Amino acid sequence: MSDAAPAGSLVVAGLGPGDPRLTTPEVTDALADATDLIGYGPYIARVPDRPGLAKHGSDNREEIDRARHALTLASAGRRVVVASSGDPGVFAMAAAVLEAVEHGDPAWRELDLRVLPGVTAMTAAAARAGAPLGHDFCAINLSDNLKPWALVEKRLRLAAEADFVIALYNPVSKARPHQLGRALDILRSLRAPTTPVIFATAVSAPQETIDTVPLAEAVASRADMRTLVIVGSSQTRLITRTGGPAFVYTPRSAPAEAAS
Repeated sequence: MSDAAPAGSLVVAGLGPGDPRLTTPEVTDALADATDLIGYGPYIARVPDRPGLAKHGSDNREEIDRARHALTLASAGRRVVVASSGDPGVFAMAAAVLEAVEHGDPAWRELDLRVLPGVTAMTAAAARAGAPLGHDFCAINLSDNLKPWALVEKRLRLAAEADFVIALYNPVSKARPHQLGRALDILRSLRAPTTPVIFATAVSAPQETIDTVPLAEAVASRADMRTLVIVGSSQTRLITRTGGPAFVYTPRSAPAEAAS
């Protein structure tokens, strides 16, 4: 009889923005095979309970400890899924798990470890609004939990000067009620007041709201912890409709004068 430890595995999976129909079949299969599910409490609550699945919920600020816990369980032979909302590689758990691997037990490097993509809040919100990400864009996380606010402001200014469409993740929280307002002020100093701004809240959930306003009228109070904000570029346009909200899109081409 072999004394070898049972082979475990670790999958870092994106659940998508909310609607179960936006969870990929690949992720659904991994969840069905898991013995352990690890993640931020509200995220893993989206996965139905079943016999044989142990759930390990934790606070949203415990990413590295959560990653180490997952790696330890996988090393012991468990089939572990670490769940993120959206895509796990976009401001989420994939980077935390790999950081733990880099600095942790050398044996963790040999684990069966996979990252499975998901539908991001950014792409889900863009699809609801039309096609605002049709040309060059970037994503900036407004949280300063893991980086200084001065760096956030620098990146906002540079992205605005480069005329990227900008997706703003984590725009507000109870601990950071002022930062979106400051970000909008920075953008107003560098972008036209008519620039479209999309506030997408609870995308794909029953509570979903999608509002588009000019930058001059964008206010931080419109956003909450479930909101993704997309700020258009100088090329982003609106197509008005009588039967519904305007489509927002950014053409795939840019005029030569945009480079000057």
